[in-house]
Amino acid sequence: MVMEKIDLAKAKQIAQNKGLKPGKVKGTSGVQFTKGSNNRLSVITWDEFESILKQRKLAIYESGGWMKIMKA
Repeated sequence: MVMEKIDLAKAKQIAQNKGLKPGKVKGTSGVQFTKGSNNRLSVITWDEFESILKQRKLAIYESGGWMKIMKA
């Protein structure tokens, strides 16, 4: 499976289609996508999500509709 780097607009589109929101792992600077029902995650804004990605030098990669956040 080849993972391709995608921009935030594409990630938002995929997330919306899957019912996902940007989330932050409570007590850390970790981010991931969430459906909003996980007690370990708090839903954040897309702007905050993008800011954390930039600060931590992370990027969103996709393959076949699956998204993963990894070092850029």
